[in-house]
Amino acid sequence: MLPFLPIFSLAQATSTPAPPPQEIVRPQEVRPLPGQLDNVPVFNSNSPELVQKAGILLSTFPPTGKANKRAHLNFPLQGRFDVFAHHVAKAPTPDDLQTLYLGIMLHNPGSQPVTVDILSAASYLSQPDAPFIELPSQLRNPHGKVYAGPGDRVMSEILRGHRQAMFPAQLKIPQGQSKMLLNLPIPVRKLEPPLNGRSTYMRLHSDGAVYAASLAMCAPVDEKGKERAPTLEEWQQLLETGELAGPRRSAPTPPSASSEQFVYGRVAGISQGSQWEAQLSDSADAESLTIPPAGEAFFYGLSTVNRKTLGTNQIQSAPLLVRYPDTAYRAHGNYGVQYSLSLPLQNPTNETQTVTLAIQTPTKELRFLDPPAEQIFFRGTVKVQYTDKQGQSQTRYWHLVQQRGQQGKPIVRLKMPPGSRRLVSLDFLYPPDATPPQVLTVRTLDE
Repeated sequence: MLPFLPIFSLAQATSTPAPPPQEIVRPQEVRPLPGQLDNVPVFNSNSPELVQKAGILLSTFPPTGKANKRAHLNFPLQGRFDVFAHHVAKAPTPDDLQTLYLGIMLHNPGSQPVTVDILSAASYLSQPDAPFIELPSQLRNPHGKVYAGPGDRVMSEILRGHRQAMFPAQLKIPQGQSKMLLNLPIPVRKLEPPLNGRSTYMRLHSDGAVYAASLAMCAPVDEKGKERAPTLEEWQQLLETGELAGPRRSAPTPPSASSEQFVYGRVAGISQGSQWEAQLSDSADAESLTIPPAGEAFFYGLSTVNRKTLGTNQIQSAPLLVRYPDTAYRAHGNYGVQYSLSLPLQNPTNETQTVTLAIQTPTKELRFLDPPAEQIFFRGTVKVQYTDKQGQSQTRYWHLVQQRGQQGKPIVRLKMPPGSRRLVSLDFLYPPDATPPQVLTVRTLDE
């Protein structure tokens, strides 16, 4: 489910093959994550990921008057909604290095002007903005300067509430008119290989109904043969007459299917849910979370998906309110969804205990690998807040890189006196350059 394929540096081969990794089983409790997704709709444009045929990526416009009615899902957006777009361009031949443009259009169908507030927004390319580079498994990231891949960088920006300088604070759309929310290139020229991707996320609020569309177009050229950005009129023409962008992938497996092989599919539609907010406690009525006994741990699944629930039977993937028939039934991976979790930890014992929190990436049902597999399954920044032993509020941003089967290092370590209570908050946006699920681990050390 990795959206981009970064280049990894591999250890030099030796004459003696490396022994197979040892599987480590953690037979401890995995708990369903309390809470649920909110109802904020997300314009979710991720199919096709690799765009080699220009056209309509996702349209919520009504089909009336459009040449290809099946490309338009007729779903207006109003109030709070998010926009997510994640697409890749690749030169079809070594000589065809034409730039692909990604456009996101908003249309006001009403009889009054509409104001769209851009609350936070970021859009980055893989090259040169956020190349996939090797990074340590855990680094402090207080200023957002640590990232590997555009999805990683975008989610770090949105986590901090930033709006990239190229985006205005507001977009005013007159009645009956359209405006471009995004009109940016995905260039491949002078890249080796000629492959590039762009990740975009925006949090918006509209005081009136709007329709949205994401579109892909090869760069037009001027009278001198130089590439230029498409105009609003050219985007509108594509929306009205264009086909769905390609190549299209085979249809995903229906969630109720019993077949052994399961195809998740790429997402193109309106998913429901921008944030998962929850307090993790002993029960729905409890106000605290009792720490595990010394030497033990418990786990909460993060971004669990169909057939990968870590034994909880909880599927966290956002449902799709509207979608194309050949795309995913759910927003598998919840790319861009913010997890906001609070843990009111309680030490009920008569001894001081050391408690740690970590994010980890098991292969299945709490199975880990030593050493981990080469594939990187998580790249992202996590924000943690807690009160230290001096009673001072602390905020830490940690950038994590985890391979398949990797046991993560602690991102919080607390000394808890007998009977004490400490509140820890954890926030992160699930990054596009990741493969679910992960677990949040609460462990009491045996000291």
